[in-house]
Amino acid sequence: MTTWRLRDLTLPGRLGVTCLLLVIAGGLWASMEHLEDHHENRDSKPGVSLNDLKGAYHGVWLPPALESALNRNHPESLPEADKTNLLKWLKSKSPNELYDEPVLGAEAPAEILARNCVSCHGRKSTDPSKIGETMPLEFWDDVKKVVFPTVIDPVPTKILVASAHAHLLAMATLVIAVLALLFASRWSAAIKGWVTFVMCVGLLGDFSAQWLARGSVEYVYVLIASGGLYVASSGLALFLVALELWMPRGAD
Repeated sequence: MTTWRLRDLTLPGRLGVTCLLLVIAGGLWASMEHLEDHHENRDSKPGVSLNDLKGAYHGVWLPPALESALNRNHPESLPEADKTNLLKWLKSKSPNELYDEPVLGAEAPAEILARNCVSCHGRKSTDPSKIGETMPLEFWDDVKKVVFPTVIDPVPTKILVASAHAHLLAMATLVIAVLALLFASRWSAAIKGWVTFVMCVGLLGDFSAQWLARGSVEYVYVLIASGGLYVASSGLALFLVALELWMPRGAD
């Protein structure tokens, strides 16, 4: 019994399906770019970080960057009295008003930072790390970025429902289409079965974890792993279908 395969299509048919594969691949790329644009900078840092994702799906509270640095004894040369004064200042109700308060004299936060930090965290610093370019601490406009906690609220439930409404059925339909093409190829039942399993489990894990992460932040790791499995298996499926279209008929 002869089994029909995608390779049996005429040249125009194979070119057409190849164009479709490119469109799907472009859609996957666009989806990943959209996710990066949608989630980046939630923690005020460039790019998508783990805290961005935790914040989006669970919520995150991060202590001020300056407080974290002080608690890990950075800089090591900082006198204990200056460290104590800075930590006390960070916990005050109005750090902006006390930043360069004249009454505090040498104990004013601006003076402490100028004595102990600006030598490295200055725009004209010659420190090899060039930390002064990325995190200067010369003026209040610089310092205010590291004295307040970072609070990231999770995506509202209504938005998450709208996202599920827009994507769940569309992505499930896309999976069916890709797998239909894969099952019309020469590859073994084992390969087809594993690709199907990983792709479907990845998709289910991704959408399930978005909801479960609201109650437990650990599910963010499940979301990341599931999304990676879905994209990787989808890419593999598209690649296998492309090979089927253009490999010689006799090659199995």
